[in-house]
Amino acid sequence: MHSRRKLMKAGLAAAAFAATNVSAQAAGETTSRSNGSDELPRKLTVLSIRQEDGRETMGVKTTAGVLDVSAATKLLGLTAPLTLEALLVNGGNAELKTLVETALKAPDAKAAFLDESKIKFGRLFTKPGKIVCLGLNYREHVEETGQKLPSLPILFNKYNNSLAPHLATVQLPPRDVCYKFDYETELVVVMGRKASNVRAEDALSYVAGYAVGNDFTSRDLQLEVPGGQWMVGKTLDNFAPIGPYFVSADQIDPNNLDLETRVNGEVRQSSNTTKLIFNPQKIIAYASRLFALEPGDIIFTGTPSGVIVGYPKEKQIWLKAGDKIESTIQGLGTLSFVLA
Repeated sequence: MHSRRKLMKAGLAAAAFAATNVSAQAAGETTSRSNGSDELPRKLTVLSIRQEDGRETMGVKTTAGVLDVSAATKLLGLTAPLTLEALLVNGGNAELKTLVETALKAPDAKAAFLDESKIKFGRLFTKPGKIVCLGLNYREHVEETGQKLPSLPILFNKYNNSLAPHLATVQLPPRDVCYKFDYETELVVVMGRKASNVRAEDALSYVAGYAVGNDFTSRDLQLEVPGGQWMVGKTLDNFAPIGPYFVSADQIDPNNLDLETRVNGEVRQSSNTTKLIFNPQKIIAYASRLFALEPGDIIFTGTPSGVIVGYPKEKQIWLKAGDKIESTIQGLGTLSFVLA
């Protein structure tokens, strides 16, 4: 009886040890992926496809059209990350490259190539760990709003509920909640490697790519409620459209990009990222001293002058249902959405 008990205890201890080892191995794999050990994307431009079943999966722009990654994996029997977030967080650049190269040569994959004009866009990002935003980051914007030039980056946040796709219809809240709606075209930086206390001169090596974003804002909630509510005024549902594309960092110089906003075809903002007070390198260096930036985190880098809140009071005509907003950034495409 004694020996049986010893054997049972030994077996339980061995099982516990094995389970601990498996857990540790899994944790190690998760850590290495979150640290961005996989190489960063290169020569990659992707969008998000909203499938008929509601899934939002990755599409890769190619010379033959947009490759529906989900469809291609099924047709070719290959594996690859199905979403941009999975690619950034878990890796899989080599697998995705193999899938694209194989699909371009395989007659069986022809059905996986789509005409972009017929795609229903999904959200590029659905659950980033952090959405970091910059306030007052263009000198002319600071001046038009009557603020002082910041000595350090002004950081605030949005939440995942605010994320919206290219060609979204943004439903505005009732007037008794808020009504002073404003546009803010911004360069969005997408992190690809874990950045903690990095130097400005090294910061861009942690970036996976860039996208166009609009930090859509309710100015009355942001500025006119007691104490000011920057987060509340900027993180209502669908108040962070991003798209149409994610473009890998090797294809973009973030420090010299033209930006433009149009409302119903009228140009409202026109500037260049050379006018940023804190460029992406400085933003990443500063933020990473405060908290680690992880793969898949996104950073809205601030908006230039020309926003409605910067107009003289008598000329402030706030956005309303039916308006169409277009945000264009050089090399990244045009993000478009309408208000309802």
